[in-house]
Amino acid sequence: MSTLGRILMVEDDPRDVELTLTALDEYNLANEVIVTRNGEEALDYLYCRGDFATRSSDNPAVMLLDLKLPKVDGLEVLQQIKSDEKLKMIPVVVLTSSHEEKDMSASYRLGVNAYVVKPVDFHEFVNAIKELGIFWAVINEPPPGSAKKH
Repeated sequence: MSTLGRILMVEDDPRDVELTLTALDEYNLANEVIVTRNGEEALDYLYCRGDFATRSSDNPAVMLLDLKLPKVDGLEVLQQIKSDEKLKMIPVVVLTSSHEEKDMSASYRLGVNAYVVKPVDFHEFVNAIKELGIFWAVINEPPPGSAKKH
């Protein structure tokens, strides 16, 4: 049996959350998907504080990060985790509707592992999530300290 990583999804659009969870579930691509709805909640999860104070401290195998988020935007979340010794090895995939070159450049400068523009078409979106899930949750070996199901 292959081992599947935990995915942290940071997304404020309920429709995109539902589509992503459906695609990952349909293809059995995640052991566990944690959904946070804004940047502040994502940081609370990563730093085990607030509602997440009692969670196990292992890091997700991959983080799917939207850029346009309430409270703390995606670039700020990315900057914080990539400057933290305990978090900087978490693979981060920016999954955004932004085609703006400045967002892409800033993301790569901050150390993002991949930048994916969300397809508008439902089937393209599901296929993109399936391919991301296969690579990041199944094929890729996550850094030491990541949550995995054995």
